[in-house]
Amino acid sequence: MLFKRDRRFWKRAPLQSEYDAIIIGGGVHGLSAAFFLARNHGMKNVAVLEKRYIGYGGSGRNTAIVRANQRAPETIPLYAEGLKLWPRLISELNVNLLFFNCGVLTLAHSEADLAELRLAAASGKFLGIESRILDSRSCRELAPALDISDRPRHPIVGGMFHPPGGTLRHDAVVWGLAKGASRRGVHIHQNTEVTGIDVQGGTVKSVETSRGPIRTPRVLVAAGAWSAEIAEMAGVALPVRMMTAPALVTQPLKPFLNHVVSAGAYPCYTNQTLKGEVVACGPMVFRPRASTQTDAEPLQRLSWALTELLPCLTGVKMMRAWAGPVDLTPDMAPVIDGHDSIQGFFLDCGWGDFGFKSGPVVGKYMAQFMAEGKKPKNLIPFSLNRFQEYRLLGEASTPHGYSPAE
Repeated sequence: MLFKRDRRFWKRAPLQSEYDAIIIGGGVHGLSAAFFLARNHGMKNVAVLEKRYIGYGGSGRNTAIVRANQRAPETIPLYAEGLKLWPRLISELNVNLLFFNCGVLTLAHSEADLAELRLAAASGKFLGIESRILDSRSCRELAPALDISDRPRHPIVGGMFHPPGGTLRHDAVVWGLAKGASRRGVHIHQNTEVTGIDVQGGTVKSVETSRGPIRTPRVLVAAGAWSAEIAEMAGVALPVRMMTAPALVTQPLKPFLNHVVSAGAYPCYTNQTLKGEVVACGPMVFRPRASTQTDAEPLQRLSWALTELLPCLTGVKMMRAWAGPVDLTPDMAPVIDGHDSIQGFFLDCGWGDFGFKSGPVVGKYMAQFMAEGKKPKNLIPFSLNRFQEYRLLGEASTPHGYSPAE
């Protein structure tokens, strides 16, 4: 007997003239907020608006690495909770997110790098996060293909291994969250461009779209690299710089790399997928506008870095390449906030290249913020006004942090 299967993970829904909340951006952050609004707070009259298709931007163009080996005390607990949330989401969404708990090895190329990693490991240990410092030989024991000789331009002097980290399947995360949100009543509207945000008397009134106006008392901007452009529609200026992170995928190879490897001096990070492909991401490149296109030069630098660290990749064929659109703040920490002078206007953006791993846990707390009107305590450090008050966070100083290539 044949059974008819509904192959769509989420339902088609008519665009209503009014919603209790509108979320702009169909990536992991926007869909997570929508999911938890419906799941934890019973807000089902919610719409997710996406200009193209869900997962189009950074959520679908990243290397899907998750970890909690940060240094700033404001971010470590958030990422640690996020790591613990993934297995529960897999069970609840009933979608295989292909969570691979392979661990993350961050390399040090100088004594200064190693000192930074020791501080990061100590900070994590204080907050219950497992990381340990290694010498160069121990790094090679974890990743035998590493070249720990003096040949590379930046020789490896040690590293930090973070066992709880790993990788996920990025499109499965987006589809799973869309499925979970839709089944709880959330409307997901693709090919729906936001063209304006109407604010009257310091209160959000409606959103203008390519399919007509929609009344709403709450708007969350979670559009990644396009967030600054959308926030300007409400008269809000964000201290965000547009960047792209070039990435590539090689031909499938026999398994040889069992962990994620990150090298801050080059900078690049890489891992081998369950299919045998080597996925790698290189240094961020400045762009005047958000883009998903990459150029030959960043890919050339990334290829050079990979063969410096892993000489066995010399001559391996590149199968695909792309650029992940990135929105970067001055301190490389996000803006997770409501606006002081616009009631009902919320922001979740400025994540740099840390956005994917934080999506569900931040969506959980952002949903609480939107539903209850009170900012959760763990989101307070990420306010927008910290830039005016010179209260910058410390993530940019970590060796696996921002290292632009311009």
